[in-house]
Amino acid sequence: MDYIRDPRVDAYLAGLPAWQRQVCAQVRDLVHEADPDVVETIKRTVQPYFVLDGNVCALLAAKDHVNVFLYDGAIVPDPEGIITGGQGNTTARTVAVYQGEPVNAAALSDMFRRIIANNRAGGWRKLKG
Repeated sequence: MDYIRDPRVDAYLAGLPAWQRQVCAQVRDLVHEADPDVVETIKRTVQPYFVLDGNVCALLAAKDHVNVFLYDGAIVPDPEGIITGGQGNTTARTVAVYQGEPVNAAALSDMFRRIIANNRAGGWRKLKG
C-alpha cells in the first residue's frame, strides 16, 4: 500500500524483532487502508500514533506481545471479541497480539473505520456526551 511514511515510525519498527515488526507493519497498513487521510507520527517520545481528527490508534511493542491501542472511548463495538484490555477505560482499549497469533485484520479494520468516523463526527467525548 502506498502512503506517506513517517521515518520515525520506520525507525521504531526497524528496532523490533522480526515477528513484532511484521505485526506492526500489518496494523500500519490496515489503519492507512481504513482511510487514506490517516497521518502517522510519534508521540510520547518514541510511540507510533496514527491520527485523523484525533487519535485512531497507537503501537507499543512489549517483551512478548504488541499492543494496539484503540482510541475510541469504549464506544466502538467489538463483536469478535478482539479487545484484550481496557474494557472499562473511557479513552482507550487494547488489542494484544502475541508471537504466532494472527492479527484479526477484518475486525481491526472495521474498528479503525468506526473510530475514524467517530473522530470525524466530533470525537468520542462529544458522541458519548
